[in-house]
Amino acid sequence: MQNSKPILLIEDDRVDAMTVQRALKELNAQNRLVHTTNGEQALEHLRDKSNDLPCVILLDLNTPKMSGMEFLRIIKAEELLKDIPIVVLSTSNNEHDVSETFQLGAVKYLVKPVDYGEFVEVLRGVEQLWTSTELPVGAQNCSSPGPTMPY
Repeated sequence: MQNSKPILLIEDDRVDAMTVQRALKELNAQNRLVHTTNGEQALEHLRDKSNDLPCVILLDLNTPKMSGMEFLRIIKAEELLKDIPIVVLSTSNNEHDVSETFQLGAVKYLVKPVDYGEFVEVLRGVEQLWTSTELPVGAQNCSSPGPTMPY
């Protein structure tokens, strides 16, 4: 049985968002992609009791209104949201950014490649992460049924 848990994308660049959508389609990901353009919008979506929690969050660090770092700090402090795996997709390969995102609880940090084929391969690695059983305790992968928000 295919899980209906969505994948949440936080990305303000329209072209990058379309690239993620296209790559997920090419990888035959069956999960719905929920796209938000900033951390505030994503938190609003996550806190809405009528929405299913995502099985993974793909996070761009440089978004308007709320940076990816700020989003990470907030989500990892919230009991109902802290176990959702967060994968950072960024154009920055700054060592400080990488280190800080891991300290804040990201499970993976990936630099966005310019080449589309390379981008698909990067997401293929992410797909293997979120469908594996090697997720943090309490996290739900995208390929197996799991509980929704406990309300």
